[in-house]
Amino acid sequence: MNETHEIEAVVIGAGQAGLSSAYHLRRTGFAPDRDFVVLDHSPEPGGAWQFRWPSLTYGKVHGMHSLPGMELRDADPARPSAEVVRAYFDRYERAFDLRVRRPVDVRSVREGAGGRLLVETSDGAWSTRTLINATGTWDRPFWPRYPGQETFRGRQLHTARYAGPEEFTGKRVVVVGGGASGTQHLLEIAPYAAATTWVTRRPPVFREGPFDQEAGRASVALVEERVRQGLPPRSVVSVTGLPLNDAIRQGLADGVLDRQPMFDRITPDGVEWNDSPRPRRVSADVILWATGFRPALDHLTPLRLREAGGGIRMEGTRAVADPRIHLVGYGPSASTVGANRAGRAAVRDIGRLLAEEPAAA
Repeated sequence: MNETHEIEAVVIGAGQAGLSSAYHLRRTGFAPDRDFVVLDHSPEPGGAWQFRWPSLTYGKVHGMHSLPGMELRDADPARPSAEVVRAYFDRYERAFDLRVRRPVDVRSVREGAGGRLLVETSDGAWSTRTLINATGTWDRPFWPRYPGQETFRGRQLHTARYAGPEEFTGKRVVVVGGGASGTQHLLEIAPYAAATTWVTRRPPVFREGPFDQEAGRASVALVEERVRQGLPPRSVVSVTGLPLNDAIRQGLADGVLDRQPMFDRITPDGVEWNDSPRPRRVSADVILWATGFRPALDHLTPLRLREAGGGIRMEGTRAVADPRIHLVGYGPSASTVGANRAGRAAVRDIGRLLAEEPAAA
């Protein structure tokens, strides 16, 4: 437990971003356990996908892109996405002999001896020359704070703990959030619930027509500019809008997706707006916060990478404050295809860095 292992590169996280990075390390000539190691705190392969709710079938997933070197083919669209992706990631790890170590909790990354980084974990420590952080966001659900929240007598839960629509049978449900999860939850819950109310901070933007490569590049560029300035990243979906598919159209026609502005306070029995001439109230048994996630980066705190704006300033995948650190799946690469490309770019940059800086004796 107290042994410190020396290695060239540590990859933290074995979701899409971590596995893509490990694949490119392997392809470049790095050997697992000898030159690099992948540490993952999840109990099984699958990244955050293994925690998705059972009713999120593979056919409902938006834009799942295959990992490099192995296509995901012939997946049953009616099968839960958690099962499909878990099985696929498991095959991938074995096919490329990535030797992911799990479950391993990374507690901190700090400055080590001889210009190295010290990665402290639940399974000992690693002294490494470079680090690829691919921890994603699932472990940091974002809960907004509103007046009266602690007085609510019903149930409050976040998307991270959503298990399916059946548990809302006969309940009055307020769904908060204008992203893909919020709309999916509403469409699933409405047939079971006694009533649903949808509230968002901003009016949702529904996207008509195909989302082509040019539109994708423009959206990613907006997110990339924020991280280049050291600001917290916005999700790519926040600038792409929601696809106006058949399910969304039906939800709009049925009145399920009747968006209301954000309430002003939470009461013991529901939510309330400061409408004139008198407050407007909606009674609720459940408030479901589909309010997204934040990057899981607390273990990097000792390195002091954050800028005054609250984010980590990036050039490509590299942290400007420390060129040994690469963030893959962060900001503009927080999509499955973006993570693939970022993993390749990070490994290419790491190769140049290690060639320029000989290992300490």
